[in-house]
Amino acid sequence: MQAFVINLLNGISFGLLLFMLSAGLTLIFSMLGVLNFAHASFYMLGAYVGYSVAARAGFWAALVVAPLVVGLIGAALERWLLRRVRSHGHLAELLLTFGAAYVIGELVKPGWGLSPLGANVPVVLDGPLFTLYGASFARYRAFMMAVSLVMLALLYAVLRVSKTGLIVRAALTHASAVEALGHNVPRVFTGVFAAGTALAALAGVIGAPLSVIEPAMAESLGSIVFVVVIGGLGSLGGALAASLLIGCVQTLAVASDVSLGDVLAAFDASLPREWDTLTLAQLAPMIPSAARRDAGAAPARTVRTARRPCVNYSGRPRESRRQRPRSTRDPKPRAGTVSCRGSRWSCCWRCRLSSRSKAGCSPTSRRPRR
Repeated sequence: MQAFVINLLNGISFGLLLFMLSAGLTLIFSMLGVLNFAHASFYMLGAYVGYSVAARAGFWAALVVAPLVVGLIGAALERWLLRRVRSHGHLAELLLTFGAAYVIGELVKPGWGLSPLGANVPVVLDGPLFTLYGASFARYRAFMMAVSLVMLALLYAVLRVSKTGLIVRAALTHASAVEALGHNVPRVFTGVFAAGTALAALAGVIGAPLSVIEPAMAESLGSIVFVVVIGGLGSLGGALAASLLIGCVQTLAVASDVSLGDVLAAFDASLPREWDTLTLAQLAPMIPSAARRDAGAAPARTVRTARRPCVNYSGRPRESRRQRPRSTRDPKPRAGTVSCRGSRWSCCWRCRLSSRSKAGCSPTSRRPRR
C-alpha cells in the first residue's frame, strides 16, 4: 500500500511537470490558434540554457535567466517569421514551427555536444520530504508540484481577472476593436507567444534534474504534450486533467510487474506466448505514442476528381497566351489564313457551331479579343 501511495505521488508530480510544459502550448494554441510544433524544442533549449547558467550562477539564477532568454528567442521567432506567414493560413504556420523545431534540435548539438548532461538538484531541495513505511518521497518533487500549482494560479489570475488578460482575450476575437482603443495587437500576440515559450523553458529547467539533458529529450516528451493539449481541448483545466491522467497511468504502469497475459486473462482473451510475457512496465513508454496516433488521426477527406482539361477542336489542350512564354505564343492570324491555332481566343463562334471547325475558320468571323 505504501508503494502505491508513493508511486501515485510520483505520478502526480510527473503529471504536473507535463502540465507545466503543456501550459505554454495551451496558451499559444487557445489564444493564437497556432499549434507550435517547436514547443518541445523550446523545452529542450531551456534545459540546456538552464544547465549552462546553473553551472556559473546556481540553480535559482537559472530559474530566472533561462525563461527570459528562451522567451526572447520565441518573441523573435513570432515577430520576424511567424507573423509573416500568418496571412497564408494555419498550414504555413505549422510547417514553419516544424522547421524551427528541426533547426533548434540541430543547433544544440554543436553548442553542447551529443553526450547526455546531468543537472544537479540544489542542496536545499535534496533529500526526502517524508518517509512512509520505508518509502520516501523526494523534496524536489514536492517543489516541482508547488511551482506547477503556483503557475496555474497565476495564469488563471492573469487571463481571467487582470486587465492584461482582458486585452489578450479581446484581441483574439475583436482585433480591430482592440486596435481602435489604442492597443498594439501584433505586440500582444508576440507577448503571448513569448510567454508560452518561457513557460516551456521553465519546465525544462525544473525537469532537467529528474532526467538527462540530451537532444532527444524534445522527441521523448513532444508526443505526450500534444496529447495533453489536444485532449484538453485547448483549455488550462483540460490540460491539467489530461496531464495528471497520463502522468499517473504511465508512472503506475512502469512501477507494476503485471504481465500483459494477466491483464488479458481477466477478459478471457489470449495472445501468443511472446506477447503474454511482456509486462506493463515494458509497454508504458508506448502509451503516449499510441494515444497520439489515436487522437491525432486526420479526419477523412473528400477526394475530388480531377477536372478534364479543356481541349479545343484542333485536339490540343487549350491554354491562354499569358500562360506560355512569349517566344512560344501563337502569332496573330493574318488575313486569308484558315488554320485554327488552338489558343484561348483563336476559335470563333462559327467554328464551335459548325462541323467544318476542324478544317479551320475565316478570320472575318472572329470574335474580338478581350
